[in-house]
Amino acid sequence: MLIHSLLVGIGGFFGAISRFTLSNVFQKQHSFPYGTMIVNIIGSFLLGVIAGSNFGNTIYLLIGTGFMGAFTTFSTMSLDLVKLWENKQWKFLIVYFSLTYIGGVTFAFIGFIIVTFTLFS
Repeated sequence: MLIHSLLVGIGGFFGAISRFTLSNVFQKQHSFPYGTMIVNIIGSFLLGVIAGSNFGNTIYLLIGTGFMGAFTTFSTMSLDLVKLWENKQWKFLIVYFSLTYIGGVTFAFIGFIIVTFTLFS
């Protein structure tokens, strides 16, 4: 059980650093939260790939739960939505919400399908 916690923790450490770095690259002082949206969509795609790959429990804990759990961020996305609401940026709020949810689910599905059909064809 300790090894599982360590795997998740190590993955989470690198996932959080990666999210922070990539999110800052895309943000660049915009009122639209590009950084968080892009990170969440990329993370959804990669988690779909990981879920469809059957890597085994060890790799899934390290990369799927640890890295991807810290890389993607529901809480930051939620805060971004609240800020858009407070600033009455209704169009940005609708676009951000739609692209993040629809894009995230779509890219997770695409990642899962690509790996499933590539590995098992």
